[in-house]
Amino acid sequence: MVNNEKNKYENVILTKQIEDFVEHLSIEKNYAINTISSYKRDLLKFSSFLEVREFSDFNLIDSDVLNLFVMELRHRNTSGKSIKRYLSSIRVFFTFLIDNNQIEVNPALAIKTPKVERDLPKTIDFDDLKKMMTINSSKYKELRSVLMIELLYSCALRVSELVGINLEDIDMDEGFVKVIGKGSKSRFSPVGQTTIDVLKRYIKLRPKCDSNALFVNKKNTRISSRTVQNIVKKRALEVGVSINVHPHMLRHAAATHFLQSSHDLRTVQEYLGHKSIKSTQVYTHLDFLELSKVYDEFHPRAKK
Repeated sequence: MVNNEKNKYENVILTKQIEDFVEHLSIEKNYAINTISSYKRDLLKFSSFLEVREFSDFNLIDSDVLNLFVMELRHRNTSGKSIKRYLSSIRVFFTFLIDNNQIEVNPALAIKTPKVERDLPKTIDFDDLKKMMTINSSKYKELRSVLMIELLYSCALRVSELVGINLEDIDMDEGFVKVIGKGSKSRFSPVGQTTIDVLKRYIKLRPKCDSNALFVNKKNTRISSRTVQNIVKKRALEVGVSINVHPHMLRHAAATHFLQSSHDLRTVQEYLGHKSIKSTQVYTHLDFLELSKVYDEFHPRAKK
């Protein structure tokens, strides 16, 4: 009974250190809620692993313990991408503990992260996009769906950026929208005239309420990312698009089409709100794949 109480007490200490780290990410680093939740989820999983093996102090953790954790993840068929994320979370957490004089070394620095093949983003044909953005009635719900798709595509928005737009963030005269991206960093994205025309029609039908959110739900509060995902998927089915369409696919399509027409990677980086050019370079592969398809189909020297 005494050992059980001791283990319970020790686990509380481990959890408290994780909670302190989460608070640090929120208050001092100002990380996004989803990012913080991901860190916390990963570290609680690691803490549970340690608890089963009766580790009561992060100072006792070395590279061998971390390798055991990785082995257990592999036995559970955890993807290389997820393992890489777990190790990244642990590495940042241990750095926090060192900075606060709670441990002396960071054993995660000695662990090699698995190489992960980067999946090319899935995109959508422009003809299918046109179907989704064609308005067939003056109903509020259809206008709302089309406007969401117009903004996601024309501004290459993340779904979290779309739901975060407020009415005052849009300047219809100048043709731009203020967007709050990752790390609470703002950027201004141009909005085309077609999108502005849909926006004007939508605002006339938008419910009058206290919320300043551009898109509201039935309760007249800010719409959720999950609801937007469902709306986009439903709209695709309504107009006869056979593939499974999700909001991020529209962002990928916008980036791909922009790069194909401008061939300016730096501009696309700004357009997407990427902190690093490395995040944008994946679209150069998409551009090459498109070129390869056209070559294979039409070039007289292509293999048939």
